Amino acid sequence: MPKTKSTFTPENKIFLDLLRKERKAAGVSQVELAQRLKQKQDYISKSERGDRRLDIIETLFYCQGIGVDFAEFAAKYADAVRSASSAKRSTPRRKP
Repeated sequence: MPKTKSTFTPENKIFLDLLRKERKAAGVSQVELAQRLKQKQDYISKSERGDRRLDIIETLFYCQGIGVDFAEFAAKYADAVRSASSAKRSTPRRKP
């Protein structure tokens, strides 16, 4: 496990990008999602930017709020992380 805080990892960027992508694909605005979750809009904005971390329960509620199955979201996330990892490993390093 890396010693870098997870907030600054490529995996967290993938997570945040997927949150936004899935919300937009569902046709749900930040304001609408906030209303569904009984939160303020800045809660959604901060969560999607990574200024506020979502735990697993909050991620479940986020998915429910946009009408996405949590297990499917988790599978998409795992696939995206695997793809990014394999792409990183297959990229040849340049010699100095």
